[in-house]
Parts: sequence; C-alpha cells; structure tokens
Amino acid sequence: MTIKLNDLRDNAGARKGRMRVGRGIGSGKGKTAGRGQKGQKARSGVAINGFEGGQMPLHMRIPKRGFNNIFAKDYAIVNLGMVQKLVDAKKLDPKATVDHAALKAAGVARGGKDGVRLLAKGELTAKLTFAVAGASQGAIAAVEKAGGKVELPAKAEEAKAE
Repeated sequence: MTIKLNDLRDNAGARKGRMRVGRGIGSGKGKTAGRGQKGQKARSGVAINGFEGGQMPLHMRIPKRGFNNIFAKDYAIVNLGMVQKLVDAKKLDPKATVDHAALKAAGVARGGKDGVRLLAKGELTAKLTFAVAGASQGAIAAVEKAGGKVELPAKAEEAKAE
C-alpha cells in the first residue's frame, strides 16, 4: 500500500477541539464557565501577573545593574589579522583604499552604522591604506610598520592636536 499526500491525516483524537464555555448547565462548563465564584479573577479584563497582593513584587526587589549609553558609537570591529587573510585570499585589493564599503563587500564588517574601527589583533604584512572611522594606537603602529597608512576623520585629528 502506498501513501498519498492527499490521504495524509492526523491520528484519530490527535487534535482536540476548543471547549466552548458558558453554554448551558448540561455542558459541564456552564454558569460560571470554569471561573469559580465572583471576585477579581472571575471578571473580564484581569491582568495580575507579577502582582503580589501589594507586597513589592520580585522583579522590583531585585537590584538594577548597568546602563545603555545612548551616545555610544556603533562601530564594526575589524582586526588586522582578518584584513591580511582577505588580502591573501584576493578578496581585498591591496592597491585600493580599504574603507567601510570594501570591508563590507569582503564580508568582514557587519553592521557598524558609524563606520569601522580597526584593532591590532593578528599580523599585517600587506602595505595598505585604510580610510576608517577609528583605529587603536596598536593598529595604527602595525599598519605603519607594514608600510601603509591610516586615514581617520578630521574630528579625531583635531582632538589629537589639542
């Protein structure tokens, strides 16, 4: 006997219908419809999850920690080791300027609406020119040691001059 898609059915009793409450005393769920007698929870519009009868609820007794800095910049973090791997795999052109768009196209800078921040993890041997929103001092030193240079936005340069 072969199984046909149009003959597939659930096993008998696998799906149970919803109980219709408040439909007469003979149904077994008539009159109070399974809500017991009177009181707050017998009424409609009750939302008392987490309410502890006036005692300070648990979720309010537990201490708060940390905060979200609304001024924090959102950088895509890229390590020099990854950049070197991309150059070796011919996914990055060593002659062109490496910027956010190039790193995104190579699939290494995900997210980062405020640009890319370059960090010094890994070895860089290729001579590259970076145009990024930020870079650690170690990363700048490593790029310059390899014969390249890092171009940062004007604001960062002004802040360093002061």
